Amino acid sequence: MNKLSKEDAWNLLTAYTETPALQKHALSVAAAMEHFAGLAGEDPEVWWVAGLLHDLDYEKFPEEHCRKARQIMEDKGIDPLYIRAMLCHGYGICTDTKPESPMEKTLYTIDELTGLIHAACLVRPSKSILDLEVKSIKKKFKDKAFAAGVNRDVIRSGCEMLGQPLDDVIRETIAGMKAHAEEIGLKGNL
Repeated sequence: MNKLSKEDAWNLLTAYTETPALQKHALSVAAAMEHFAGLAGEDPEVWWVAGLLHDLDYEKFPEEHCRKARQIMEDKGIDPLYIRAMLCHGYGICTDTKPESPMEKTLYTIDELTGLIHAACLVRPSKSILDLEVKSIKKKFKDKAFAAGVNRDVIRSGCEMLGQPLDDVIRETIAGMKAHAEEIGLKGNL
């Protein structure tokens, strides 16, 4: 495989994604992916890059989400492993590329979940992920009005694909994001 460095991936992302909130989302997904790679005994840098680039085209080409990213990545000679992971995160929404590998299934599952976790942190008194617990996210998960744009069915479906309970996936996603709290803007006032 032709591995992409974190620096090259960041430069590619920021060439197409200028909005700080979207950059922080990409970093949140990358952080969680890196953590899950360690749990799976896989290469954390490969998973981090896959997470970082999953929404490469979203800011500039929202109506062509995933299709435009595929074109951009292919034109730049990016390894098909990253392209396929990016396509899988849109499975059933904007692509028909079904997640098969552990990396693809994880990316599909945690993309939406990191958004829910981020939103939950922002309404906490601490504004931080550092004191966040699974039960807080479970409560927000059940409240369909909270972060209504988060597709809970994708998260549930992803947990089934991974063969892991929702609580475990939430706990490990939080752990991955915690390790990069400052970078993703969720250190809060702790």
